[in-house]
Amino acid sequence: MSDMEDSDAESMGNEEILDDSTANEHEKQLELLQKKDPEFYQYLKDFDKDLLDFKDEGDEIDDEAANSDSDSEPLAQIQETKSQIKPITTSMVDAWIQEIKSGSRTLGAARSLLRAFRSACHYGDDSSDPSQNPSKLGIVSSAVFNKIMVFVLTEMDGILRALLDAPPTGGKKEAVEELAGSGKWRSYGSLMRVYLGNAYHILNQMTDEQMISFTIKRVKASAVFLAAFPSLLRKYIKVILHTWGTGRGITAVVSFLFLRDLCVRLGSDCLDTCLRGVYKSYVMNCKLSKSVGVSKLQHIQFLGNCVTELCGVDPPAAYQLAFLFIRQLATVLRGALTEKGPKVNEKKKGKKERDNKPSKKQVEKAYQRVYEWQYILCLELWTNLVSQYGSEPDFLPLAYPLAQIIQGVASLVPTVKYFPVRLRCVRMLNRIAAATGVFVPVSSVLMDMLEMKELRGPPAGGVGKAVNLMTVKQVDKNTVKTRSFQEACIYSVVDELAEHLAQWSYSVAFFELSFIPLVRLRSFCKTLKAERFRNEIKQLIRQIEANIEFTNAKRVGIGFSPNDPAVETFLEVEKEKGESPLSVFMKSLRERAQLRENSLVGKSVIIGAQSAAKIPESDEEIDEEEGEAAFSSSWLPDKKKSKVEKEEKKSKKKKRDVEEKGGDENEDDENEEDIVEDLVLSSDEDEKDDDDDDEGEMELLSDEEEMKKMKTKPKRDFKKRKNVGGAKRKNPKFIKGGNKKAGKRFKG
Repeated sequence: MSDMEDSDAESMGNEEILDDSTANEHEKQLELLQKKDPEFYQYLKDFDKDLLDFKDEGDEIDDEAANSDSDSEPLAQIQETKSQIKPITTSMVDAWIQEIKSGSRTLGAARSLLRAFRSACHYGDDSSDPSQNPSKLGIVSSAVFNKIMVFVLTEMDGILRALLDAPPTGGKKEAVEELAGSGKWRSYGSLMRVYLGNAYHILNQMTDEQMISFTIKRVKASAVFLAAFPSLLRKYIKVILHTWGTGRGITAVVSFLFLRDLCVRLGSDCLDTCLRGVYKSYVMNCKLSKSVGVSKLQHIQFLGNCVTELCGVDPPAAYQLAFLFIRQLATVLRGALTEKGPKVNEKKKGKKERDNKPSKKQVEKAYQRVYEWQYILCLELWTNLVSQYGSEPDFLPLAYPLAQIIQGVASLVPTVKYFPVRLRCVRMLNRIAAATGVFVPVSSVLMDMLEMKELRGPPAGGVGKAVNLMTVKQVDKNTVKTRSFQEACIYSVVDELAEHLAQWSYSVAFFELSFIPLVRLRSFCKTLKAERFRNEIKQLIRQIEANIEFTNAKRVGIGFSPNDPAVETFLEVEKEKGESPLSVFMKSLRERAQLRENSLVGKSVIIGAQSAAKIPESDEEIDEEEGEAAFSSSWLPDKKKSKVEKEEKKSKKKKRDVEEKGGDENEDDENEEDIVEDLVLSSDEDEKDDDDDDEGEMELLSDEEEMKKMKTKPKRDFKKRKNVGGAKRKNPKFIKGGNKKAGKRFKG
């Protein structure tokens, strides 16, 4: 047995020797390959790193196996590594640029510039980690940083396209997929990934909007190549959605153009992700208070226009998502109506029905979900979509369910408190009717609003402040009693009712459509006590009667029935010229409404100062900022502390805490061992991704301290116990001079 064990041991030893010798031979072969064919060696490094895993820990900086043990390096080795980094000078950058422009050594200069670009993008990262700077190049000044960033972002797309034999501009997903299988891509495709990956990294570090907009604008030229890197594509969509949702002005516009270009070039798969992202960001921006400023509403209008524009890229694919989101709104409305319950006679109710009746708070909470800015502005978003693409057969089926939801919202709580919400709903219904040519019964809702008792009697609250019904969703009791609120409500209802009737002022059935509103207007006019309001209603009645005479005079001589297709030609010429009395009356009402709105705002707001309400069709409409202007400051990314420095700072803080508490450090280590291990494992996994930053580590440390506090239970000290709630104790046992036994019990 001993002979067999010795022979096994010898064989195992021989195998280890052979493995070491084989590894050394393989390492020498790789060194020769690197000298003879550096491009192929670079390809192996990018796509098959397992063949290069035979080097020692410190030989190859890009080797991930070496990075796992880099945290244990002493501080002296870190300083030595820093000293080995070669600083990049302006002359070096000028030499590389000159080589590229002359065409003498394009590939070598492009590789050098990309290494310098990577160093610039990762400036300030953990210098103790070799993987953070594999090129051993360092940025020493902001002038060098600016020069590298401007040239690479401006020219690298054209350089790489020339190396890959790709079209000079544009491209489609199919062309990139075909290019990915060619030999040129195997040789130079990794350079495109380096360029796009590092540009993504610096986008996460930038804070200046001018820099962000210039970077996004230049990277957009190479966005089509993200089809070859799906994981990088998802990261780009995430960061661009963030800049679009949080940025203002040119940053938001450039970010949207980037997303739209991706959807056009990469197809429906990218469109689905982008549409979901922009809608989610739009909803998050709609979280507002009861009243909101005009500039904020204009920014939300710009975001809504972006969503509408993106839906127009692929209408069949966008219809599926639009229908899904509209159905979600319908579900919320149904929940509010169910909670409110149907109108049933109290005497006929059974005992169980009375017991199951929801409380007042439950009902109020249910309809508050509907009467939020998020819900209302989402309805306006889909109304804009139907209005803009009303002629599209893909979006036309959305008009009916959307109109049903809006009518349900308008009749949910028919009180004067929510008059602004109901007015918004009526405007949305008028827009849907105008875009689709379908009759929507709006007059009944408007007349119900006009006949409220708060609008008929004299104002009890004085004149009051001017109210902009488009910037609030509800009004308080004091505002309802003012004269300015009554005036705003009556004028707004008159405008919307005239708008509704003017849409059908050329219809052959206008007499029948306007009969009931006309009767109710005459009845309402008799109950009004304010002369100016009575004159306003009388003027509208006169215009409706004039329009009835206008249509009836033309209707006498027709020879077709109401269901005949020839009805479409009735008053067609007059409609093109806008000759009906109500159409002429509406022009004056629109001018008056615009003047009233301008007086409420105080001044006309320039759309585009902070946001924009119109989507430009191309980059030429945007005021282009030169790269030198964007990168002219002395900005550099913030330097991050190395892992060793963080660990040392953490250990020092821990020792101080132990000394202050007078306890044993080992006891704390034993108590926290399992928690710290979990946190370190999760942070290590996050560090493999490019999305990590110092804030994540700070959150881990704070969570660790919180868990530490939770584990150490505080001692109860009844002598120092205080009344936390702040209320006075009414029990006589705890009053001074009260029950003595109770006092003894607390002393114990």
